[in-house]
Amino acid sequence: MPRKVDHRERRELLADALMRLAAARGLEEVSLRHVAAEAGVSTGMVQHYFRTKDEMMTFALGMVMDRIRERSQAAAAPTTPRELVRGLLLQVLPLDETRRLENHVVLAFLAYAAVKPSIAAGLRESAAEMRVFLADQLRAAGADGVDPERAAAGLLALVDGLGLQLLSRQFAEKEAVAALDAQLTMLFGRLEGLSPEGRART
Repeated sequence: MPRKVDHRERRELLADALMRLAAARGLEEVSLRHVAAEAGVSTGMVQHYFRTKDEMMTFALGMVMDRIRERSQAAAAPTTPRELVRGLLLQVLPLDETRRLENHVVLAFLAYAAVKPSIAAGLRESAAEMRVFLADQLRAAGADGVDPERAAAGLLALVDGLGLQLLSRQFAEKEAVAALDAQLTMLFGRLEGLSPEGRART
């Protein structure tokens, strides 16, 4: 009896091939035919799952974001808003080969979205989801005197900048983590260890 085809697995196989090509060559010159060759399948199979390159790119970007969330949730159970924020942002930084590939892919998407506005919608949605999550954690920590939305945007901007410096070898991994921790201490440090009553009095 033939094995049942896992369509999600096939789509992820093709998206992974696209991401490898995007990291190595950018997206402008990548076609469905290139993806098929990279994945070791026929062009017809690629077209069965994705009608266009843009459709495949949107799926691949969503897959990257899902993997970041999954890794963050699989890490040691956080106990404070700061740990939740730190755990997520560490998964965004290119601190190992998997995360370096993902960062190269996101950069390729950003460059492509600059000339293809329809692709930018997925990037905006992903960034907005992360900003909402970070702002919610700042509120949960009782970050009095801090605008949660602006602080969340600042954290994402910091991580984006650190990511570029890591990819270009301007920073060592431990230096980037130390810079992130310093920013988190400024935002969360004075509230750590306080009870809800104590936070209300600060």
